[in-house]
Amino acid sequence: MAFSKETVKFLAGVRRNNKKEWFEAHRADYESHFIEPAKAFVAALAPRLTKIDPALHAEPRVNGSIMRINRDVRFSKDKSPYKDHLDLWFWSGEDKGWDCSGFFFRLTPDDLLVGGGMHGFMPEALARYRAAVLDDAKGAALVRAVAKVRKAGYEVGGQTYKKTPRGVAEDHPRADLLKHSGLYAGWTGKHPRELGGPGLVALVAKHCAAVAPIHHWLRAL
Repeated sequence: MAFSKETVKFLAGVRRNNKKEWFEAHRADYESHFIEPAKAFVAALAPRLTKIDPALHAEPRVNGSIMRINRDVRFSKDKSPYKDHLDLWFWSGEDKGWDCSGFFFRLTPDDLLVGGGMHGFMPEALARYRAAVLDDAKGAALVRAVAKVRKAGYEVGGQTYKKTPRGVAEDHPRADLLKHSGLYAGWTGKHPRELGGPGLVALVAKHCAAVAPIHHWLRAL
C-alpha cells in the first residue's frame, strides 16, 4: 500500500540515467519497486475514492490508473525515453480521456503531488465551462467551491488566458475564472513520512477529499 526508499531510488536512477540500456538493466527494480507497489496502492485507495465520487475509476494496471513510464517523444525536442516520476490517474465517468475531471498523484525523486480537476479543457468542455461560469447560480457555486479549497490551503490552477472571452467585460465579477483553460487544485510537498507506510492511503484520500468541491462542480458540467 506504500512506496519504499527503493521506489524513490529507482526514480532518481531514471533521472540520472535516462537511457534504454540502463532501464533494461534495472527492469527488475521497475517491476518490484514501481509497478507492484503502484498496483497495491491503487487497489487500496480505490474504496476511499469511490466514497468521494462513486463514478471514479481506480484501475490497478498500466494504462489503467497507472500511467506508462515511457514518454511520447514523437513531437518533443527532449528524446529522453522515460519519465522520472510515477503518475496515477483516477478519472470519473465512462471515458478515460483527459477531458473529464478526476484525481491525480505524482511521485518524483524529490516530492509528491496530489490533486484533482481538469488540467486542460477541450473546446467543447471549455464552452460548457464558460457558460457555467457566466450562469449566476453555477458561477456562484464555483466561487464558493474555489474559496473553500483555497481556505483549506490548496493551490488552484489553470488560469492561463490574459483576457476574458470575447464579449465579456474585463470587470465581470467572475473574470478571473473565465480566464481558465483548465481548473484543478492540489498540494505539492516533500516526501511525507507516510510515503513508506500504510498511512499514505489515508493521507492521499484526505487531500483528494479536500479538493473535491472543484471536482464535483466540474462533474456537473
